[in-house]
Amino acid sequence: MSPALPELTPSAGVKKSLQDEIEAILRERIMVLDGGMGTMIQRHKLSEEDFRGHEFQDHARPLKGNNDILSITQPNVIYQIHKDYLLAGSDIIETNTFSSTSIAQADYGLEHLAYRMNKCSAGVARKAAEEVSLQTGIKRFVAGALGPTNKTLSVSPSVERPDYRNITFDELVEAYREQAKGLLDGGVDVLLIETIFDTANAKAALFALQTLFEEEYPPRPIFISGTIIDKSGRTLSGQTGEAFVISVSHADPLCIGLNCALGAAEMRPFIETIGKCTTAFVLCYPNAGLPNTFGDYDETPDMMATQLKDFATDGLVNIVGGCCGTTPDHIREIAKAVKNCKPRVPPATVFEEHMLLSGLEPFRIGPYTNFVNIGERCNVAGSRKFAKLIMAGNYEEALTVAKVQVEMGAQVLDINMDDGMLDGSSAMTRFCNFIASEPDIAKVPLCIDSSNFAVIEAGLKCCQGKCIVNSISLKEGEDDFLAKARKIKKFGAAVVVMAFDEEGQATETDTKIRVCMRAYRLLVKKLGFNPNDIIFDPNILTIGTGMEEHNLYAVNFIHATKIIKETLPGARVSGGLSNLSFSFRGMEAIREAMHGVFLYHAIKFGMDMGIVNAGNLPVYDDIHKELLQLCEDLIWNKDPEATEKLLHYAQTHGKGGKKVVQTDEWRNGPIEERLEYALVKGIEKHIIEDTEEARLNQEKYPRPLNIIEGPLMNGMKVVGDLFGAGKMFLPQVIKSARVMKKAVGHLIPFMEKEREENKMHAGTEEEEDPYQGTIVLATVKGDVHDIGKNIVGVVLGCNNFR
Repeated sequence: MSPALPELTPSAGVKKSLQDEIEAILRERIMVLDGGMGTMIQRHKLSEEDFRGHEFQDHARPLKGNNDILSITQPNVIYQIHKDYLLAGSDIIETNTFSSTSIAQADYGLEHLAYRMNKCSAGVARKAAEEVSLQTGIKRFVAGALGPTNKTLSVSPSVERPDYRNITFDELVEAYREQAKGLLDGGVDVLLIETIFDTANAKAALFALQTLFEEEYPPRPIFISGTIIDKSGRTLSGQTGEAFVISVSHADPLCIGLNCALGAAEMRPFIETIGKCTTAFVLCYPNAGLPNTFGDYDETPDMMATQLKDFATDGLVNIVGGCCGTTPDHIREIAKAVKNCKPRVPPATVFEEHMLLSGLEPFRIGPYTNFVNIGERCNVAGSRKFAKLIMAGNYEEALTVAKVQVEMGAQVLDINMDDGMLDGSSAMTRFCNFIASEPDIAKVPLCIDSSNFAVIEAGLKCCQGKCIVNSISLKEGEDDFLAKARKIKKFGAAVVVMAFDEEGQATETDTKIRVCMRAYRLLVKKLGFNPNDIIFDPNILTIGTGMEEHNLYAVNFIHATKIIKETLPGARVSGGLSNLSFSFRGMEAIREAMHGVFLYHAIKFGMDMGIVNAGNLPVYDDIHKELLQLCEDLIWNKDPEATEKLLHYAQTHGKGGKKVVQTDEWRNGPIEERLEYALVKGIEKHIIEDTEEARLNQEKYPRPLNIIEGPLMNGMKVVGDLFGAGKMFLPQVIKSARVMKKAVGHLIPFMEKEREENKMHAGTEEEEDPYQGTIVLATVKGDVHDIGKNIVGVVLGCNNFR
């Protein structure tokens, strides 16, 4: 171990000295955490009377099993456990406070003792650490343990009521605040939020700590440790490891990692993932293997030390220790094993220039990410269907609106409950809780949208992922703007800033830029906001109103977008697309054409994302040529008569501009044209019968594979070309891919039959490998590319590759 470290110098400031002191050690060597407290307490075989001690001998409820009360009733037992771990080689010991919140202690009727319990536990650990520091000449540290509590913000305790929660964010914040105060007053060096199975609970703990550090205490280093429950790589509340890291990194933890649930071998791939997506140091304290049928842990100290040494030699960790089933013997062997291993070197940056968001899964928006679709239909002001369902209290059916948007390609969901007849905060909370119960929806990040900041806070308080807030502005001045932005930062969300200041909504290009530059400086310089978490909405305003002063609104947005992207590094640009065409409400064909044309140009000028109806974006080249030209003229203000001409077009074409029912004229073409048309338009209705018709034409397509390599791939090539040119958007690509998948799915049984027949004819009963070779294909499970990967696999399989 390293030589004795100097004592803290009060003049240096507590945060600076502790943070820098621990960081200096972490850069020099791997530090060792202690092992299981519960494991060691069990070895003492304490009775109910031991747990009660003198003070609680008449307490109304049983106390055996409430390990945390032992810091008051049996402090010598806890002190000795701490000392045993320190003498075994622990650099850091955890306080005996895993369940010392008022929430967890309510089960024992001891919620009123939470502060005292934490202060006493911290004092016992502090005493042991200081004694061993003096004895060995090596400074030891105390980490105040904040457990997950026995309640969860993201999962309902009732199967029948998925929106119900038995705890609120504010209640958790208050409980963690009280716990942290006790730990800090007791003298801890570090605050460790551990065994996180629900990231929303951890965010409440972080909110409490950040508030304390702002108002009452000098900041201390924060360690964060999540719990991956099984080989799925997810927390109990469903987040992946990377999504978890994104969700908590706003608190700037010194260390982040994993503990509990898994043994070292099972934990390794997830520790690797954590290390790849954080600039923090990585800690890892697994269980002593997986529990056996009796609930015991079988990994010996040598076995565990060998595994963690592999972690260390591969540069994965900065702090190692043990959780359930581990003892001082385990820690002694682990400390020996990693003593001469070099610590992991944290990267200076990860995902540079990316906006990082998360639902149950991570979502990265980088410089080369295609346009991001923010689904607009979960908005009581923008969707009549959604509004009716919410007003009627039919939240479960309203979920289908969200689900359809995700299926149609929405990568973020905008949620808005602003209506005078609704309690916005209650409706936002309830709907977000319902979303949390549906993994297919909850996988994407949410955009919490309201003009009422209390409603925004309500949404943020029930989301475990990293959200977007839509929106804040300088309308009420800098103080109001900064106060809201500061709170958003503390919740760990990204923010949309409207181009709106004390003088009103910015309509001219230069005004939009001036307002956005001012907001950017305030966020970055005054609050230290990550520029990649800033989204500007330079106001997509309504054109075609008949008022001349509105004619340049679209042009001004597009030009402002270009300058914002060039002058404000990291910032993104978004906008609400439906505002553009509001003058033509009721004329859906006109509106969709306007949206398609506007996006085609705005994206080229730097627009990153937009609130859109993901399933209703037309392909630019599919817009009727006359309508396309009229939309171009209106958007670019090329023709003073553009509005009148567009209205005239609406009146003379397709039922006043309403969407016309698709005709089936394309069904009269040859089979190749029909297949291509179905793929480009995303029409599933006839794809099976058309694919079968092609298959039966043995003269033209002797093998089923010929259909895939011919008309089907030709259709997908057109889709790829349109997407690459920005004339087609992700939702349409997904529809096309689904049609392709259906066609290929129909052909697969025939191709498998053909392969078996070929084997029979070739007489391949011999032992030699009948395949030409083995190909490994992989992409992100469930991603749109997964469909393409599977199609490639089918083609390769038909060509005798495994």
